[in-house]
Amino acid sequence: MKPSTNRMLTRIKDIYLFIKDNGTVTTRELADAFGSTPRTIQRDLNVLEYNDLISSPRRGRWTTTEKRVKIS
Repeated sequence: MKPSTNRMLTRIKDIYLFIKDNGTVTTRELADAFGSTPRTIQRDLNVLEYNDLISSPRRGRWTTTEKRVKIS
């Protein structure tokens, strides 16, 4: 796996855990917490949403779904 792919997957996992630990968060809060641009965070959120791990109850706000996840 490319180093850049590994970094992206690690960031996505960390974002998921951040949302799970903090409840509902905004895209801006995530960008600030991870030192990334809102656009980069949005791409990562799209991956999580596509896999039904997070949802956006209101525009720009994110929370985890009830889907069970095994984190390794």
